[in-house]
This record gives sequence, structure tokens and C-alpha cells, in this order.
Amino acid sequence: MLEMIKELIKYRELLWNLAIRDIRVRYKQTLLGIAWAVFSPLSMMLIFTFVFSKVAIIKNTGDIPYPIFVYCGLLPWTFFASALKLATTSLVANPSLITKIYFPREVFPLSVIISWLVDFFVSLVILFGLMAYFKVSFHWTILLMPLMLFFQILFMIGLGFFLSMGNLFYRDVKYIFEVIIMLWMFATSVVYPIKTDSKILQDILMLNPMTHIINAYRDLLIRGHIPDISTLTLPITIILIIFLSGWFWFHKAEFLFAENI
Repeated sequence: MLEMIKELIKYRELLWNLAIRDIRVRYKQTLLGIAWAVFSPLSMMLIFTFVFSKVAIIKNTGDIPYPIFVYCGLLPWTFFASALKLATTSLVANPSLITKIYFPREVFPLSVIISWLVDFFVSLVILFGLMAYFKVSFHWTILLMPLMLFFQILFMIGLGFFLSMGNLFYRDVKYIFEVIIMLWMFATSVVYPIKTDSKILQDILMLNPMTHIINAYRDLLIRGHIPDISTLTLPITIILIIFLSGWFWFHKAEFLFAENI
């Protein structure tokens, strides 16, 4: 593990350049440019606010205005889903680099995830603006948000390694993941609190690390609470297992990438 980290540090300029390239390609020849980082979660917030606060009755959001509740969930989720979709195809999208030049192949999914951090922070500024508009108090716990972002990124990196590697060997992984990520969103506390009368089903749903991550974002950013450490122990353990195993298997299968590209 230490050797792999040293190798990534050695190629940090390549990692940075690939991330900048991904940002430029994403917004090249677009009408709104970087504003798309705001438009996507903001438009989804408006749609879900209408559907769930007008058509359906949403409870258990406490004294948090529902648009803020939704947007705070969409903020990490959009980062998660969008980055992983592109990370899945990051290896097959760079055949010439993989077959002709040696460097750690981890830079491809990593660069995609890093590039989407720009969108995340732009959307975070909009959240602060919405909080001011809805008169939601700012708390010192906001300063702890980077810690939760760190664990989310570890989770994304581990999944990104598995998905990009899997899609290289089996090209339909990309299509399967697009279906899974859509279903995954509704099994996560993104636009409504996850609550069921079945204790077994509730326990299964709470194995989803993203539910805990999103709830922690809401606690830190808009409720002013420090998340209960006891509830985060299991999801953080799952995240670390996925991160370490994803990196291990990615590195182990790396020598097969060129012949399968």
C-alpha cells in the first residue's frame, strides 16, 4: 500500500493534468459552462420539492425547510453518482495512454473524482446561499464537513476502482451501473427520510453507507449536530473495506488492462 501511494505521489502532476482535462472537456462548448454544476442539483431540488411537498406529504424533516433538506441531500449524491458514472468508463476512454505509456492506472478513476470536486464546491456555495435565503442558521459544525467528504471520497475511490476495472473486462458494467445508481438513489435518504415499519428492512437499508453520509452532511451543515459516532462505525468500516479491497484488486489486475482495452 505504501509503495502504491508513493507511486501516485510521483505521478501527481499527471493526475492533476488529467483532472483539469476532464473539467475542460466536460464544459467545453456548453452554453452554461460551469453553471451546469449548479443547474443540475438546483433543478432536481425544485422538481422534488414540488412532487414531495405538494403532491406527497413529507414528514420527519424537523424544522428544516424541505428545499434545504433536498438540496443538502442532492449535493453529495450528485457528486457521488456523476463522478462514478464517468469513473466507470475512465479506463476504456483512454486506450492509447494505457497501451503505450507506463504509469499507475489508478490516475484515471482518481482524476475523474477529483475533477467533480469542482462541481461539488460550486454547489456547496449555492447551498449556503439557500440557507441564508430560508434563514437557516449557520453552525460551527460546518467546519467538520471536510471529514465527512473525506470518507465519501474514499468510498467513491474504492467503487471507482471496481467499476472501471469491471467495465474494462465486461463493457456492459456501465449500463448495469446506470440502472443501479438510479435505484440506489431511492434507497438512500436523498429526497426523503428513510423510514419503514419493518425492522429487518430498515436494518438492511441502513447498511447503505450513502444514507449515513448524507444524514451526516445534514447534521453538520444544517442541523448543527455532530453525528452519532456509534451509527457511523459500521458504514465507515464498510467504506474502508471497499476502498482497500478495490485498490488492492485494481493494482493486482493492472497488468491485464492493456490486452483487454
